[in-house]
Amino acid sequence: MAEATLGFAIVGAGMIAQFHADAIAAAPGARLIAVQARNLERARAFAEKNGCRAAETLDELVSDPSIRAACIATPSGLHAESAVPFLRAGKAVLCEKPLDVTRGSLDAILDAERTGGGVLAAVFQNRLGRGARALKAAIDAGRFGRFTLCSAYVKWWRDQTYYTDSGWKGGWRLDGGGALMNQGIHAVDLLQWLAGMPAQVAAFSATLAHKMEAEDTLAASLRFPNGALGVIEAATSAWPGTDLRIEIAGEKGSATLLKDQIVRWEFAEPLPEDSDIRSTADTSIGGGASDPRAISFEGHRRLVEDLTNAVREGRQPMIPGAEARKSVDLVLAIYESTRSGRVVTL
Repeated sequence: MAEATLGFAIVGAGMIAQFHADAIAAAPGARLIAVQARNLERARAFAEKNGCRAAETLDELVSDPSIRAACIATPSGLHAESAVPFLRAGKAVLCEKPLDVTRGSLDAILDAERTGGGVLAAVFQNRLGRGARALKAAIDAGRFGRFTLCSAYVKWWRDQTYYTDSGWKGGWRLDGGGALMNQGIHAVDLLQWLAGMPAQVAAFSATLAHKMEAEDTLAASLRFPNGALGVIEAATSAWPGTDLRIEIAGEKGSATLLKDQIVRWEFAEPLPEDSDIRSTADTSIGGGASDPRAISFEGHRRLVEDLTNAVREGRQPMIPGAEARKSVDLVLAIYESTRSGRVVTL
């Protein structure tokens, strides 16, 4: 590409859209051109704040040759209807988590990427932290030996207004579920990225601290293909909220990642670099355990920069769409178990 900057659009004008606007403004080689939202007045206010124009329709963005990429920041269940037209037009898409909330919608997004020649990237910024990457490197190096226990915990808090004021959060159609699909998806993605996909799941869910359609509390048991076991706990009912935690244990070592801070790092065969790794953390990524706004846009900035470079270099982004699908498939299997009361095989 010869352009000095890659033109971006944002679809959606809610809270998370502002993170994308800030990320585009800070990412080298990216430029925000336009925003589109169902509420045109909200889009115009967003455009005025961020120095871009407000488009009246999605087609206006898709047909604009100056727009080469789009950030999808709509409610989760509407991701496919926004992402698919851009991908079919051969443009790049950075899609908020989850990729979408049904298997049919996931199929549609990935099919549009294949047939249209666009580039699809996903927002799972927790993978980018230094602690997470150190843990991944140790796993890839075989330092844990055979896994025995691999678990993820998202014990967060949201007050009732988080659900009642949004008009869509905590519902099945647009949010795809509750605490697991919306908040827990980050930990689900991290766990399967680190330990692989479980082979079987069995789960219970409940709505205990809020008035909402889906669950605010869920616990799932996992069995991995190699025989290792684990759990996923996801909640927005755990006041005041504690940081996301990943625990990996094996026959030769154990490690715990709290947000992005490595708080346990013990191996049967120590290495000289272990002392430095124990102090590894990336506080710029942020958490959101008790406040969804309490995250930095730095993770989004890195993803925007990576997508910009991926388009220019003709390569896949760091977190491609096929990777983003895995966490949703796992969440859907867990929900199937909560409904059926049975063990579900993936």
